[in-house]
Amino acid sequence: MNAPLTAEQQFSIERAERQALVVRQLQAIVPAHALLWNSEDTTPYECDGLTAYRQRPLVVVLPETYAQIQAVLKTCHALDVPVVARGAGTGLSGGAMPHKLGVTLSLAKFNKILKLDPLSRTAVVQGGVRNLAISEAAAPHGLYYAPDPSSQIACTIGGNVAENSGGVHCLKYGLTVHNVIKVKGFTIEGESVEFGSDALDAPGYDLLSVVIGSEGMLAITTEVTVKLIPKPQLARCIMASFDDLRKAGDAVAAVIAAGIIPAGLEMMDKPMTAAVEDFVHAGYDLTAEAILLCESDGTAEEVEEEIGRMSEVLTRCGATAIAVSQSEAERLKFWSGRKNAFPASGRMSPDYMCMDSTIPRKRLADILLAIAEMEKKYQLRCANVFHAGDGNLHPLILFDANDADQLHRCELFGAEILETSVAMGGTVTGEHGVGVEKLNSMCVQFSSEENEQMFGVKRAFDSKGLLNPGKVIPTLNRCAEYGKMLVRGGKISHPDLPRF
Repeated sequence: MNAPLTAEQQFSIERAERQALVVRQLQAIVPAHALLWNSEDTTPYECDGLTAYRQRPLVVVLPETYAQIQAVLKTCHALDVPVVARGAGTGLSGGAMPHKLGVTLSLAKFNKILKLDPLSRTAVVQGGVRNLAISEAAAPHGLYYAPDPSSQIACTIGGNVAENSGGVHCLKYGLTVHNVIKVKGFTIEGESVEFGSDALDAPGYDLLSVVIGSEGMLAITTEVTVKLIPKPQLARCIMASFDDLRKAGDAVAAVIAAGIIPAGLEMMDKPMTAAVEDFVHAGYDLTAEAILLCESDGTAEEVEEEIGRMSEVLTRCGATAIAVSQSEAERLKFWSGRKNAFPASGRMSPDYMCMDSTIPRKRLADILLAIAEMEKKYQLRCANVFHAGDGNLHPLILFDANDADQLHRCELFGAEILETSVAMGGTVTGEHGVGVEKLNSMCVQFSSEENEQMFGVKRAFDSKGLLNPGKVIPTLNRCAEYGKMLVRGGKISHPDLPRF
């Protein structure tokens, strides 16, 4: 008599049968080279920029036409197969991590700029177009696309829409939601949808603001109409050094309180400054406890006046040194360190986990000092970089994912940063999204009733819950489990997610 199958063996059989069915159905829709299902072919899609959690998809589809996207979605909906959209895979919250019984829908081949109109200052681009490619195409017209996440050389506009990405210049020019006027795509049922309009306003509810930042849970983005703005005549950057974290944090609030809205206002602490200086040699002050990068742009007269005002505020707040870029090359040099903060951190540690909470500007020093205490508590290093102007934190916790205990401590460290941010009046995410990384922390910020309202919006678009399931919005059971663990003084840490 044969021994009964284990649960793992039974799952493997069911997965293989499901895979065979899905592959057969999709082979009738896309060409052979656009369909991947062998493990060696699907492994490159097992995670996004959050590499601590991985899962091989059932199937990867790389459609080449809108008709193919539509047909794939209709087929998956009919088969009750989950679908996870993927752009460049640069996300940092696990938003594009595959579903083990689902299809990963890659939009990498939709990389065309369909129309660029310098008169209306707009561009219509496909979802797979790189963020920086838009500005490169607009440059001959003296225009550019403002949101500039650090991954802009690789990240796609469809992913930017999903996460409502920002960047170092978002303080003055806004996030993705402020720079997009229309999004086209498909629902999970394959229905063509359009959010926003080419006009200044669209009829009905403002669903454009709903879909931007929805992390692929409501619709698949295929085309985006973005705003383009004129390149400023001049931009100059101040690099200010501080010998105390609180002085630097107070200086950020003081600049805004003075009625100044810099083009960029970024902060780095001493460990991060040392890391990036060793990497790019930007000329940073290695003796400073923190440095601020404050940029002004506009006409020569506007920049001169604003640089003077900002310098006065920074000096009054205790800056120990102030350097002002004297050329475009020097300005870019100042920014090169900030733009390379993440790769520089990768040189210090085998792995890092980048958090993404927001706090009121006046609490910047408080959160930095709290993080310093957490470093001692969890025995892990943390380098900090901030979109200081809008209070968006990016602490990078350094760890070795091959050490299970370090990974666990890293998760606890990150959760405490997020929970502390909420306690200080902030939120658990600014621009990286919730994905799988912050599900537990969503239980801290939102009540069960609030989470249920969010589920209600999702059900209105996706009644079967097939688009990017299991992410962003925690279930009632998950929050109940997390609450019990908090009462016992412990934590839960994604027990259902495969790791390194």
